[in-house]
Amino acid sequence: MLRAAVEREFEIIGEALNQLSKVAPDLAAAIPELPRIVAFRNILIRGYATVDDALVWQVLQEKLPELEQVVRRMLAED
Repeated sequence: MLRAAVEREFEIIGEALNQLSKVAPDLAAAIPELPRIVAFRNILIRGYATVDDALVWQVLQEKLPELEQVVRRMLAED
């Protein structure tokens, strides 16, 4: 159940960034790895059973904190 919740949050983040890239491409360009984040969201949303638990955990542990820092800096600039 925890994995499903984490995956759902990744889906929401990926969709939000996908929409951001459409409405504010200049702002979206400041987010490193945005295309990879959206691609990960697409993999999750399609329900591919091949998504490895270790990959989801790795993204949570390593990539999410980086994204959080970028977004916090962007918000502080406003």
